[in-house]
Amino acid sequence: MTLPLSKFLRWAAAAALTACIAAPLPASAQAVNSRLNEITKTKKLRVCQYPLYYSISFRNPKTGEIEGIDADLSKELAKELGAQLEIVESSFGTFIADLQANKCDIGMFGIGASLKRAQAVEFSKPYLITNIYAVTRKDGPVKSWADIDKPGMKVAVTLGSYIEPFMKNYLKNAELVSVAPPNSREGELVAGRVDVIMTDFPTAVKVTDEFDWAKSIEPPEKLAVTPYAYVINQGDQVWLNYVNLFIDTIKLDGRLKKYADKNKLGPIVAP
Repeated sequence: MTLPLSKFLRWAAAAALTACIAAPLPASAQAVNSRLNEITKTKKLRVCQYPLYYSISFRNPKTGEIEGIDADLSKELAKELGAQLEIVESSFGTFIADLQANKCDIGMFGIGASLKRAQAVEFSKPYLITNIYAVTRKDGPVKSWADIDKPGMKVAVTLGSYIEPFMKNYLKNAELVSVAPPNSREGELVAGRVDVIMTDFPTAVKVTDEFDWAKSIEPPEKLAVTPYAYVINQGDQVWLNYVNLFIDTIKLDGRLKKYADKNKLGPIVAP
C-alpha cells in the first residue's frame, strides 16, 4: 500500500520529532545546560552543608562561622570557580530534596556514598573514608563496645545518616534513638537521654578533644566502612567531571591533606 505524499510527510515529521526527543543531548548541549555553566554565569556557588557536623561543617556558636574540612574546601571550590560562596543549611535527612529542589548546586558535608543514595543523586570521587565509632560519657554505663547492645541501653544516631540504617540492623537488644535537627546526638548524650552515640571518625575525634567528659570507643572490627564524597543532582556529567577534577587536584597539590590535618582528619584521607 502506497501512502499519499501528504500523509507520508506528516509521518516522516513525526518520526523525526520522536527521534530528536529520544536522542541524547550532544556534549555541547549538555555543557550549556550544566550547573557549571550557570555557576560561571552568575558567579555564585550554593553549597548545602549540615551546620552541626563536628570537624566537617560545624557552626561555631561564638563566631557564627561554619568550621571544618568542608567549610575550608567549599571556599577552595568557590575560589577555583571565581564565584561567591553561599552556604545553604541542610541535613542528612533533607539534602537530596534540597538538591532536587534546586536550593543548592552541590552538597559538601562528609556525605557517605551509599548505593541507596546513589539511586537519587550523583556522587563524586571519595575524599575521606571512615567507619563507625561510639562516643559516650566517661562516667556512663558504657565502658566497652560489648556494653552497647544490651537491654535498656539507648543508642543515638543522626536521622538520615548512613549510620542509622546500619545500626537498625546491627542492634539486637539496645534501643535506637534517631535524632533530628535542630537537636543533636551530643546534646542528647549530655542531657542523659541516651547512653551512647554512634558516629564517625571526624565527630569522635572532635568531641573527645573538646569535652573532657567524653570518650570514644572503637569496635573490635571496622564497621560500615564508608567513602565520603560530594553530591550533585543526577544527569549533569559536565558538573560532575569538574567536581571530580577538583578532588583530584586538591589531592595532588596538597590542599586536601592540608585541611585534613588542620581538622585532625589526616588518618582518613582517601587515597
